[in-house]
Amino acid sequence: MVGTIDSNGSLYNCNGLEEKLDELRCLIGKADGDPLRIVSVGAGAWGSVFAALLQDSYGQFRERVQIRIWRRPGKAVDRATAEHLFEVINSREDVLRRLIRRCAYLKYVEARLGDRTLFADEILKDGFCLNMIDTPLCPLKVVTNLQEAVWDADIVVNGLPSTETREVFEEISKYWKERITVPIIISLSKGIEAALEPLPHIITPTQMINRATGIPIENILYLGGPNIASEIYNKEYANARICGAEKWRKPLAKFLRQPHFIVWDNSDLVTHEVMGGLKNVYAIGAGMVAALTNESATSKSVYFAHCTSEMIFITHLLAEEPEKLAGPLLADTYVTLLKGRNAWYGQMLAKGELSRDMGDSISGKGMIQGVSAVRAFYELLSQSSLSVLHRDGSKPVAPVELCPILKTLYKILITREKTTQAILQALRDETLNDPRERIEIAQSHAFYRPSLLGQP
Repeated sequence: MVGTIDSNGSLYNCNGLEEKLDELRCLIGKADGDPLRIVSVGAGAWGSVFAALLQDSYGQFRERVQIRIWRRPGKAVDRATAEHLFEVINSREDVLRRLIRRCAYLKYVEARLGDRTLFADEILKDGFCLNMIDTPLCPLKVVTNLQEAVWDADIVVNGLPSTETREVFEEISKYWKERITVPIIISLSKGIEAALEPLPHIITPTQMINRATGIPIENILYLGGPNIASEIYNKEYANARICGAEKWRKPLAKFLRQPHFIVWDNSDLVTHEVMGGLKNVYAIGAGMVAALTNESATSKSVYFAHCTSEMIFITHLLAEEPEKLAGPLLADTYVTLLKGRNAWYGQMLAKGELSRDMGDSISGKGMIQGVSAVRAFYELLSQSSLSVLHRDGSKPVAPVELCPILKTLYKILITREKTTQAILQALRDETLNDPRERIEIAQSHAFYRPSLLGQP
């Protein structure tokens, strides 16, 4: 058997990896001696893990593939994090030995003692993501110059928060003006922006990239699924979907698939990307409910029923025949409501351990994307021009009036006119209808509004 040992010490069969790599190289048109260049832009937890998974699988084929990750320079690691990082290193013999072999251990000792300042890009080279210190990754090739990272990349992985995607890809577009070949972009970003002029519409990360760079939408894909980054790197069984044009999604699904990380392909880019943003919205509320009810399974299940009905209702506005909230889409929603930074944020707010004044970028966690998504979806669905018939058939109302949880989250997180307790009050409202009725309204009316996606 031909095999290799990954960074966690596991032996796995590499038969088939070389074949998958060569198939993708051939499809992209790479000549012998010219490596396939893959770069992950953004070094949050999922972006870093994604790059590390590729490095663990394909890094052995150095002459045929180059895998790098870009992050901004200059982010200092605070003393408390440096002390915790030192503890993590010394609790993992494999990591300790690796750092000693690389002559990199001493700097962590010095940082532990307060004699040296570490930087996020520096520790990422050794396999430590600042947002996920407890899960050491394999060493990564880190680039801090964006132009150097992307100018000749064949595949760019967008690991940025949706709030940063537009700005960074507008800068990237400056470096691609002289390009002859068109890169492939895989977006991991979950979130949306709302634009109210000339007509109310949403802008998803793949649309942001398309508008910022001019790269055809056929070359821009979205990958999402029921994934907790640290668990995936620790080889917990997981699956995901890569969505977009058939030309690229099928070969990329094959290229990315691993024994513990199964990637399927799907054509419905819109529903998956919108659901990726929506789940973060409702995950914050799920965290609040969990904290306020002492993890009551009953309360959490009631919340799950209502929030998923609102998600289905919203997607019917955005897609003519949206993918059903089932299978991986439902699982993705479930795991995000159960565990993840947005649910954690909701819990910490409800417990009083975080304040809304601290903003939505939290040390050690990164950007809480659900906060900006709450604002975007609320502002979009509040527009009277999108009015739908009220469930009692009496009058037209803005769609947000049929989404009480979204309304409540907006009043808690954005206008701050209510406390976290309001999320329970919304669930216990005696006038609240059966969530099935909301789904039936969406499915039985001509709800689809192509203008919401900027389409005529």
